[in-house]
Amino acid sequence: PPPPPPPPPPPDVFGQAAPIVFDVSSIPTTGAPFVDEPASTMRKVISSRLVESRWTVPHSFASVSVELDAVAAMRKKLASEFGVKVSVNDFVIRASALALRDVPKANSSWKQGNAVPNASIDVSVAVATPTGLITPIVADADKKGLSQISAEIRDLAGRARIGKLKPEEYQGGTFSVSNLGMFGIKEFSAVINPPQACILAVGSGIPTLKPGPRKVTTMTSRLSHDRR
Repeated sequence: PPPPPPPPPPPDVFGQAAPIVFDVSSIPTTGAPFVDEPASTMRKVISSRLVESRWTVPHSFASVSVELDAVAAMRKKLASEFGVKVSVNDFVIRASALALRDVPKANSSWKQGNAVPNASIDVSVAVATPTGLITPIVADADKKGLSQISAEIRDLAGRARIGKLKPEEYQGGTFSVSNLGMFGIKEFSAVINPPQACILAVGSGIPTLKPGPRKVTTMTSRLSHDRR
């Protein structure tokens, strides 16, 4: 009779299966031309931190869908009556900051085995740049109005895309917001940015039919939080 199949690879010290070794040259290809693009220093750092976060931080997730129609009406009123243009993301940042003020435990950092409350509420906002993702900070966001938050985000995001941020403008933060709604992403899960305890992933507005019937626009946000 044929010999029995080999046993599965033994787990390593962390309880994970040992890596499978295979010959890359054995993978069939189409012969289409391609170019291997080296990762930038920033992308290498991002990759390392994401892996470290998912490996060491016990992620837990909670999602909620909210109606955006009142926000849309307020945006229209601010623009028509006061000449102030704000985005949905500005509302999200402001609402997150006020929620953190009401629930200060969520505004903590995990340091040396302890949850350490932060004295200020500094919201990191994910911004895509040609070299990778960066998170400029709206400092003391709970003390700022929508127009000030909007102006700061435009300034920070603009300088982030051309590499003109100062280190103190993107290093630190106590809570993160990542919004992919402008790309039509309905919902997603974001990876926590240690030592922060939470990151909020914001999706796009979706037309929804509610009982009545009435048509509303809903948005799904998912909070990734450190279970410790």
